[in-house]
Amino acid sequence: MSDSTSLKRQLKIKTGVVSRLMREHQMYRTETEDLKRRTDKLVAEAGDEWHIKNSRNMVEESKKMIVDTQERLGSAVADLRELYVSLRSDSSDGINESDELRQAEGVLELAST
Repeated sequence: MSDSTSLKRQLKIKTGVVSRLMREHQMYRTETEDLKRRTDKLVAEAGDEWHIKNSRNMVEESKKMIVDTQERLGSAVADLRELYVSLRSDSSDGINESDELRQAEGVLELAST
């Protein structure tokens, strides 16, 4: 496998990782909000104590997963950005015009917002 092909493959993999982690992070945020609403509803309706406690535990677990995915996302974005910058500055491989580099640029823009 040529060096250019290997670099494109790395770029595609790292771009996919960042995309997946962004979706995962958003999913956990949505899940946490839903669980909070459900817990509040149980408390307001004076639901079973076990269900309330269990619901609160689920909210806490979701919050932990938000922190975990945020850390992993930060690391993945840093890796992708490092590879992106090195490939952008090295125009000898012809990767500058590749679809993989454009996709990585788009994902990095989304991740920075």
